[in-house]
Amino acid sequence: MSYPLIVPFAALILTSFLFCRLGNDDNQFEISMANSGCEVHRFDPSIKSAHIQEGRHLWYHRLSIDWRDPNPAIAAHKLHSNTKKLGTILNEFGHQKIDVLKADVESAEWKILENLILEDVVEQIGQLVFEVHIHWPGFEVSGNDSTVVRYWYSLLRELELKDFRLFHTYKDLSKPQMFLKKEAFNASSCYTLSWVNTRWK
Repeated sequence: MSYPLIVPFAALILTSFLFCRLGNDDNQFEISMANSGCEVHRFDPSIKSAHIQEGRHLWYHRLSIDWRDPNPAIAAHKLHSNTKKLGTILNEFGHQKIDVLKADVESAEWKILENLILEDVVEQIGQLVFEVHIHWPGFEVSGNDSTVVRYWYSLLRELELKDFRLFHTYKDLSKPQMFLKKEAFNASSCYTLSWVNTRWK
């Protein structure tokens, strides 16, 4: 069952939940969601096995979400980790929708967000929670500061045009106070942005 509105955590019931994080950070949120009966898939390229099931509703996959699928001409043993576009992963897993996508992809978020928008995958997501890193432009994002900011803004504006609404932001004060490699007073180099798809059914 999916809900188009934000409801308190204790009442949130989801059919599918995808979580992508690089590294071995705290996973209590995913465990709580799985214990509530949600189908949770966590993507972490650092785990040893390709797929691990923990309990009835929680899966770990040695996989990372990227803005491009791997080049088939590159031998698999040369790839450092298994990366795929979210649309490809959804097709392989047989999923049509994601109730919540929570992503911390360490500066790849801008290109991944661009891919989700360009391929209309974002329309299959009910809530999008992602961490943005603004201390540098990000992978394969170039240009002067104003060009980079315009690019970032264009992606966030595109989310709004697709009827996503920003409902929560979090400024991580434990991160350096940097903006595009410059010190910035009262800022953070890392923010979590939470969006809801108002067209979600």
